[in-house]
Amino acid sequence: MDILYPRCAGLDVHKDTVVASVRLAGDGPVRTEVRTFSTTTPGLLALSAWLAEHGCTHVAMEATGVYWKPVWHILSDGEFTLILANAAHVKNVPGRKTDVADALWLADLLAHGLIRPSFVPEAPTQELRALLRTRKQLVREQASHVQRLQKTLEDANLKLGSVLTQIMGKSGRAILEALIDGEADPDKLLTLVQRGVKAPPETLRAALQGRVTVRHRFLLRLHLRQFDALDAAIAEIDAEVDRDLDPFRQAVRLLSTIPGVSDLTAQVIVSEIGIDMSRFPTFGHLISWAELAKVPLATPVECQRRVGCAPATMKAQANDAPPGCARAHPGSRPPWCSAPGPGLAKRPAICKPSSSACVTAAAPRRPSVPSPPRS
Repeated sequence: MDILYPRCAGLDVHKDTVVASVRLAGDGPVRTEVRTFSTTTPGLLALSAWLAEHGCTHVAMEATGVYWKPVWHILSDGEFTLILANAAHVKNVPGRKTDVADALWLADLLAHGLIRPSFVPEAPTQELRALLRTRKQLVREQASHVQRLQKTLEDANLKLGSVLTQIMGKSGRAILEALIDGEADPDKLLTLVQRGVKAPPETLRAALQGRVTVRHRFLLRLHLRQFDALDAAIAEIDAEVDRDLDPFRQAVRLLSTIPGVSDLTAQVIVSEIGIDMSRFPTFGHLISWAELAKVPLATPVECQRRVGCAPATMKAQANDAPPGCARAHPGSRPPWCSAPGPGLAKRPAICKPSSSACVTAAAPRRPSVPSPPRS
């Protein structure tokens, strides 16, 4: 097998150490040298100097959690071509597994060009991605505190969630603050309800009559304070994202022109895939990397277990983007999808392997033919 990179290295990265294997191919036999370095900044600088001393041009490492990122950041300052490998793609044969053996295996695969590099965006995109992923986690924590507020209200037999669409709206927020301050009179709480609430006054008065204890007020105050703190943190992240958005502002503006894609969704898309589309040979590679590719299903049973309609935006990202299949929202049917809306489909959606469209079809079952008797 041809050697594409005669001077390369493989790194087996761990939390505290990184095992480096240098592979040097020349006129004579292949030479290998293995050393272990610390993952502290001085240790990684020593690793970079050691690799440069041996004249390594390409360095490969596995994507192990977040431990590879400091190694990548420091080595990227050098003259190396870095390759991040998917651990599933470079899995070694079963047998005795050691850190040295893994480093040697990576170096050997890299020398022959057998490692497919994973997508690693440039530094500005990584920074934007870190901010928006943190924002997503804070939004989820904020939603969990709203659920705990609802649970506390139900424990006090206050049916606020039954008469208000959002308990954190203007009316709900005013009632919560009044309850925390010690107000328990349903008539006085009723005066805090805004005019836009559709529930009749009798229903509101009955929903606001409960048994609020000191413990309930303490929990309401605690969760409301946490909600406000997370809201302030999200606002700080939004301001920081807006300051870092200058290189991507034009791309975000173009993406936001897509129906159903808000500014936040466009920012998330840019932070996940970047703006350099040359990294993806075709649009199919991009869809596959985003885990939105439709998996061809051979049998109706498998198709019922896993429906193949692709959503419109990236998976598990901005929550305000509607899914792109008409089975979720009527009227949001994309032009390539002929599936009926909710309540109209009488048969499961089946995606044909030879077509990218999501259609409803009842695959006819072939009658079972008895096997001929054995002679």
